[in-house]
Amino acid sequence: MLGFLKEPVVVTAKINVNLVALTVLGLISRLWGLCYPRAVVFDEVYYGQFVSLYMKRIFFVDDSGPPFGHMLLALGGGFDGNFLWNRIGAEYSMNVPVWSLRLLPALAGALCVPLAYQILVELHFSHCAAIGAALLILLENSLITQSRFMLLESILIFFILLAVLSYLKFYNLQKHSAFSGSWWFWLLLTGVACSCAVGVKYMGLFTYMLLLATAGLHFWHMIGDQNLSNVCSTFPAQFEFSVLFQVSLLCHFLARGLALIIIPVGLYLSFFYVHLALLYRSGPHDQIMTSAFQASLEGGLARITQGQPLEVAYGSQVTLRNVLGKPVQCWLHSHTNTYPIRYENGRGSSHQQQVTCYPFKDVNNWWIVKDPGMQQLVVSNPPRPVRHGHIVQLVHGITTRYLNTHDVAAPLSPHSQEVSCYIDYNISMPAQNLWRVEIVNRESDTDVWKTILSEVRFIHVNTSAVLKLSGASLPEWGYRQLEVVGEKLSKGYHQSMVWNVEEHRYGKSQEQKEREVELHSPTQMDISKNLSFMAKFTELQWKILTLKNEDTEHKYSSSALDWITMDTNIAYWLHPTSGAQIHLLGNVATWASANAAALAYLCLSLWYLLRRRRKIYDIPEDAWQLWMSAGGICGGGWAVNYLPFFLMEKTLFLYHYLPAVTFQILLIPVVLQHLSDHLCRSVLLKSMFSALLVAWFSWVYFVYCTFSPLSYGQPALSPSELRALRWKDTWNILIRKQ
Repeated sequence: MLGFLKEPVVVTAKINVNLVALTVLGLISRLWGLCYPRAVVFDEVYYGQFVSLYMKRIFFVDDSGPPFGHMLLALGGGFDGNFLWNRIGAEYSMNVPVWSLRLLPALAGALCVPLAYQILVELHFSHCAAIGAALLILLENSLITQSRFMLLESILIFFILLAVLSYLKFYNLQKHSAFSGSWWFWLLLTGVACSCAVGVKYMGLFTYMLLLATAGLHFWHMIGDQNLSNVCSTFPAQFEFSVLFQVSLLCHFLARGLALIIIPVGLYLSFFYVHLALLYRSGPHDQIMTSAFQASLEGGLARITQGQPLEVAYGSQVTLRNVLGKPVQCWLHSHTNTYPIRYENGRGSSHQQQVTCYPFKDVNNWWIVKDPGMQQLVVSNPPRPVRHGHIVQLVHGITTRYLNTHDVAAPLSPHSQEVSCYIDYNISMPAQNLWRVEIVNRESDTDVWKTILSEVRFIHVNTSAVLKLSGASLPEWGYRQLEVVGEKLSKGYHQSMVWNVEEHRYGKSQEQKEREVELHSPTQMDISKNLSFMAKFTELQWKILTLKNEDTEHKYSSSALDWITMDTNIAYWLHPTSGAQIHLLGNVATWASANAAALAYLCLSLWYLLRRRRKIYDIPEDAWQLWMSAGGICGGGWAVNYLPFFLMEKTLFLYHYLPAVTFQILLIPVVLQHLSDHLCRSVLLKSMFSALLVAWFSWVYFVYCTFSPLSYGQPALSPSELRALRWKDTWNILIRKQ
């Protein structure tokens, strides 16, 4: 065997020392002292709750974005989910693996350093400029702080930069290796990274749209490129060039559509599929979901509704939940009390029995679906199902009075009709208690009204008014319950007009006393109500997009204008006894330089455009293309990740600006290299420019070192040292009273 090895085995490998060194530095800066402080830091109190719920498989809804980022945080091993995330600064118990839970954000933040280097290289800038970009990211205090805790921004920025790098590598392979293995790899990785960015936070959508627009522009240029290589060389020679060119374009278009649209959409759906598969248990958050969704979870409503009859029949006993669920979820309700004869404003009422929407489970929420042509209040054998378009009467189970509406103004909504349970006062006010069942989500006009699954409107036969939850809270005489009205001018299927049967049983007792006992007893019949994944996904996605917490002013909230000049900061953590503290503060030197670079880029671009309009070309065409492409990626990345916040009605914080400022930082070496290559033409100017660069970078490093105690939380600083760090009056640096 040794005879075969006549020549030595030689293995060669190319190692980019710059890349390795930057990666190591990034890991050191983000991983050093990762367990410190061993206490809840700022939004860890928020994301930690979701990690605990993942560990316990309890369903939750986070209105801030999709679930992929939360799942990544939950990958921290060895945690049983038993910790009370109730306040910032709470000490972690021994069962919480702090290092593991913070590791993934820290790794993502560390890898942003080499990604910045590679992006500048792929944009065809010098390795010196690329190293400068990476070092600026490395020494950015705000990115360090945000990377070292159980937060999502560093993961978001990592996937954003990975998507940009992947697309640039794919584009640079375009002319030489189209449809090769590496070409496909980088194209597919672009789509995957974009989907992951959007899956972490919806802010990732901004960069995704930028890359889609860039890909569309590049493809538009490709259409006019007659030198496009023929990827269909196996076609017979008699095929004309124009036909082969069109086929080649079609192949390119389909490849981009698959990698940048179809695969990201499929991957995004998979995040929700895994999320819903993991969180199969009922919890406090599922109250905002529909009855059908709640019934699909283990425990909770599923435990109550298990075994209910599926089809609503004449004689069925039902509770009716309003689909809107705002301001709170509630059920159609009545009680023996009547509306006041006159309201506070002097308007009169019908003095009929009150009908409200009640936000708690109660025996007075039960109604009986009655056939108007028959007197019985029990289900016949066999049951006669109620279908779309059928006329019914709704009888209140406990008081046996009929749901009624008439042309009397509602208590709080005078433009709508009052809804009541009819009482015969013998005053020539006849009952108007016929309702037509309209199944909103029907598949045909013969659909049967189904428990939980059917969403129905009740149309009043006499007046065509629709039974609606107004959402207004009644006065004391109505026990602060929610007003229900008959909406005369109904437009569309607003959810406030839509109801679904949540609890259901087949009525068996005709006698009132026996029926009351029956209404208090649990249902026990066997039926299954499983929602498809797409039905769950659609509902959950809609809830995430539309659910809004009550807007409350936060001590550290800020406006988008405050971010550019960093007139704001966020105190993340304060040591209970010493002066050690952690703040989200950017490197002042870097942020000022980024603003200057953005302004310089804008002014130079306008100047070049005006001159080119006059047929004056100050720089070569290849330099102009490089300048515009770098600006499109770096400047465009800043714009799309910053400007949308001026249109958002939400509480904003400084960390929302971090993706934008990352792109703006990448613009600094772009402008500096351009100035060095094209404006500093003499040896003296280049020497002076280099000296200024050294001085400027020393300033950046000095600011990083100065504020690193506030980025890492150590060493603890004295009150005088903390006062010295308050470079702006608007910064809220915490100083303990002596």
